[in-house]
Amino acid sequence: MSNPSTERRDGQEGRRVLLTVHTGRRDIVDLARTSATRLLQGGIGVRVLDDEAEELDIPGAEVVPPDASAAHGAEIVMVFGGDGTFLRAAELARYTDAALMGVNLGRVGFLAETEPEAVEETLIAIEECEYSVEERLAIRVDVLDSAGTVVGGTWALNEVSVEKAERSRVLDVVIAIDGRPLTSFGCDGVLCATPTGSTAYAFSAGGPVVWPDVEALLLVPTNAHALFARPLVTSPNSVLTVAVPADGNKARVSADGRRMVDIPDGGRVDVRRANRPVRIARVHAATFGDRLVAKFGLPVRGFRDARHAGPGHELFTSRNVLARDVVTADGGDVADGRSADQQTPVREVRGGGTNGDD
Repeated sequence: MSNPSTERRDGQEGRRVLLTVHTGRRDIVDLARTSATRLLQGGIGVRVLDDEAEELDIPGAEVVPPDASAAHGAEIVMVFGGDGTFLRAAELARYTDAALMGVNLGRVGFLAETEPEAVEETLIAIEECEYSVEERLAIRVDVLDSAGTVVGGTWALNEVSVEKAERSRVLDVVIAIDGRPLTSFGCDGVLCATPTGSTAYAFSAGGPVVWPDVEALLLVPTNAHALFARPLVTSPNSVLTVAVPADGNKARVSADGRRMVDIPDGGRVDVRRANRPVRIARVHAATFGDRLVAKFGLPVRGFRDARHAGPGHELFTSRNVLARDVVTADGGDVADGRSADQQTPVREVRGGGTNGDD
């Protein structure tokens, strides 16, 4: 983690912030517009993408094409939206020194730094250069044909998915680590993920949550037809290979769900650490564990802290444990402490369903 140059505090001249905005929602557009006005008033230049400029309508903003040159010379790429908008912004900042700073206006927004109510604090931090920059491991992808010739490639911040092109058929793959075959199986696909992406697609597929400052690569099979098809965590210097037999199903690569590359018959995909990391700006002191708790709503109070009057009272139920009311064996006192005549009568449940009002 690094700190921005303190020389920028001496004057704002020459500083630029590129905005990337989910323009499909009026509240997001309004927040981005007021934030841009605040930055411009502070002497910081604002850039907007030409495919968003009309909706944003920010007087004094520099309009740039949405390509690899958009973030050149920018200090921050400020993202207003969810993780999808953030990943789009990562494409623009990929080959520059600009750091990504996200304002979460999506459902989860795990990559974002701040919530809408804290935008004022974030803007002050940008103006005063009071933020730190994390460097996140990214992955490079090479697609090779059956002769071993590189025929395509891409990169990813979260994950690369090697997936079947035909949904009706199983994808046969051979997995190798550092050039040595490890196992083979049929599956729906294989994910090669970074620690940053461990809480995205890889997490949904049963992979581990990895702290972003851990340097490692993840390989997570999806719906594999095999006994040994567990998620793997390898060295950050490893090369993960997913090979597709020539007589198997057709396959393709999806990088961050945004970039697609077809895999030739009998080809393979090599995934390794990219030469350039992705830079993410941080303002708040919250740890990654804090983000896990906040984003996933994790319970942090131990069950022993719950007060209860006896066995069974620690069960927080609404008359529903395995679709049946909680009662004692003799039909007397019930688990929530009320006498039997205070309870709603137990109803018979057939076929394993739930009570109608549960």
